[in-house]
Amino acid sequence: QVQLVESGGGLVQPGDSLRLSCVVSGGTFRTYSMGWFRQAPGKERERVAHISWSGGRTSYADSVKGRFTISRDNAKNTVYLQMNSLKPEDTAVYFCATSGLATPTSQSYEYGHWGQGTQVTVSS
Repeated sequence: QVQLVESGGGLVQPGDSLRLSCVVSGGTFRTYSMGWFRQAPGKERERVAHISWSGGRTSYADSVKGRFTISRDNAKNTVYLQMNSLKPEDTAVYFCATSGLATPTSQSYEYGHWGQGTQVTVSS
């Protein structure tokens, strides 16, 4: 009964910022590494960011590096994705997901629990 609920998406203009949140319930949050994925229409799901169990290690897709920041608050069972300098190509549904692996690859199959997604649209 692990559940993940994303929030914070919306319609913004290029250059704007958004912060996505993902609250995890029904599990032991601190034992999960966490990832943020996105999927745009007609495109494959891609991982944009990952954070370790402790929050001390992060990784990013090249397309978002320097613009996005992943973080977590284990006391709140929440992972965040701060998105700055948004571009139209960032438009997608964003999902958070859990992994029992310390260093999962960017492949979806290495993540076990998924949220429902939150829409991010970047358009002029």
